[in-house]
Amino acid sequence: MLAARALAESADRVVVVERDTLPAGPAPRKGLPQARHAHMLWSGGVRAVEELLPGITDALTAAGGRRHPFTTGVVALSAQGWFRRWPESHHVILAGRDLLDATIRATVLADERIDLLDGTEALGLTGTDAAVTGVRIRTRDGAERTLAAGLVVDATGRGSRAPRWLADLGLPAPQVREVDPGLVYASRLFLAPEAARDGFPVVNLQLDPHGDGPGRSGFLLPIEDGRWIVTLQGTRGGEPGAANEDFIPFARDRLRHPLLGELLERAEPLSDVSVTRSTLNRRHFYERMPAWPENFAVLGDALAVFNPVYGHGLSVAAQSAVRLRAVIRRHGWGTPGLARRVQRAVARPVRAAWDLALGQDVFHPGATASGPTVRDRLVSAYVGRLMYTATGNGRIARRVTDVTSLERGAHVLLTPSVLVAAAVGPLQPPLAGPPLTAEERKAAGLV
Repeated sequence: MLAARALAESADRVVVVERDTLPAGPAPRKGLPQARHAHMLWSGGVRAVEELLPGITDALTAAGGRRHPFTTGVVALSAQGWFRRWPESHHVILAGRDLLDATIRATVLADERIDLLDGTEALGLTGTDAAVTGVRIRTRDGAERTLAAGLVVDATGRGSRAPRWLADLGLPAPQVREVDPGLVYASRLFLAPEAARDGFPVVNLQLDPHGDGPGRSGFLLPIEDGRWIVTLQGTRGGEPGAANEDFIPFARDRLRHPLLGELLERAEPLSDVSVTRSTLNRRHFYERMPAWPENFAVLGDALAVFNPVYGHGLSVAAQSAVRLRAVIRRHGWGTPGLARRVQRAVARPVRAAWDLALGQDVFHPGATASGPTVRDRLVSAYVGRLMYTATGNGRIARRVTDVTSLERGAHVLLTPSVLVAAAVGPLQPPLAGPPLTAEERKAAGLV
């Protein structure tokens, strides 16, 4: 939807080909099974969506979503200890994925230049290895036809068939890298205690990728209608199960701190447990291909997927859509080499999120065939030192969040002042326990 909006100002007509039959409002659909798990839109992504859809933050909050302050509204245990809750420097949008999608979809499709063909499957590209001319589609009645286009954008998600489509045109396979941490996700919806339904913090109990044995973690996001969506994770040998009766005991007894389980014991379950094993990182390096056809681009999860624990997929997709629009604005519709310029541009936000994900995930047993490289170990050691420093230094916590929010590049972590701060370490002593306020503990029923 964001790609369609990005194209609308330059094209006479934009057609969205969608395999699902889309619901009228926020409701589950077959093609989005990951919606049953926790999602958030980092402020770097929020800014990108606002560029394309001015006022969307207000629309999301009016629909029930939350603008949540970071790090003020976060109770987080890292591998290096508890983080303090510093004054707001960044934010996230918290909402169920169905609500997020429905709100953005309604805003985009209100544009008369954008048409929707839902219940329609894209079968392949038409054209040659030099230029794509359109896409073959199958409509809901089973009829097949060709949809001619001056530009085809593949935003079909992690199930993208772009490598095969390009091969059918006679182009070589792209370089692909996968890092699979072996995480299993189990998620469940809860109704928060009545006093904790407004303004309750995000709770994030992180795993230690360098610890002994399987890594286990979990996080709680307050979303619309007074609900909490809670996702538990475990690496190989420490996976959460699908049984409802095992969810709270896992959260209470198997994580590095019992806080999450204690909170859930006082909440009301609203759904069964949903489980997914689709947590690997995969990146297609289309920008490195020796030849690239005119009139074709790939972005979003079709270009790269990330371990969902970092919450970067939505933000990277939004930033890629902004870059798609910017390249067309700069060079003009139909300019020779435009598609290759687009492909190189959308790789930039992917690169930042990819480096963040791999910095931790390569250390899980079996994540890669060869294990972490020397560079991986050096980067991880420095990032670990920064995270330790951030537990007791608000300025460094802000710099780290600049990067994790995708608002700034990793270069901000290499300035002389940050290097010196990392060498000095935290300026305040470590916290002995979770930094919940007395009011929050009372609201959640912990006292």
